[in-house]
Amino acid sequence: AQFSALLQGDLWRRSAAHANAMAQLLEQKVRQIEGVEVTQRAEANAVFARLPLDVIPVLQEQFFFYVWDAARGEVRWMTAFDTTAEDIEDFVACIKKTLAATP
Repeated sequence: AQFSALLQGDLWRRSAAHANAMAQLLEQKVRQIEGVEVTQRAEANAVFARLPLDVIPVLQEQFFFYVWDAARGEVRWMTAFDTTAEDIEDFVACIKKTLAATP
């Protein structure tokens, strides 16, 4: 039943396109933050970026994401069919606030 719903009317395609667009928005926004280095272009629904090591656990207290390469401080942020532009703005604001509060 779930697959039938996803395949009808290209719901799967619209959901994937939305998730990808939100990742591109996230990439665009975090590229503007000093202290964040995007390591790969967002070509799907993932954004890979490097952060100062001490910032990562603070952000993870509020948002779930994986550390991709702990030695380099590289993280992987994922977007989904239900990610909103407001979610992106909230996350970006939290990154900025956390970076500003971290010596």
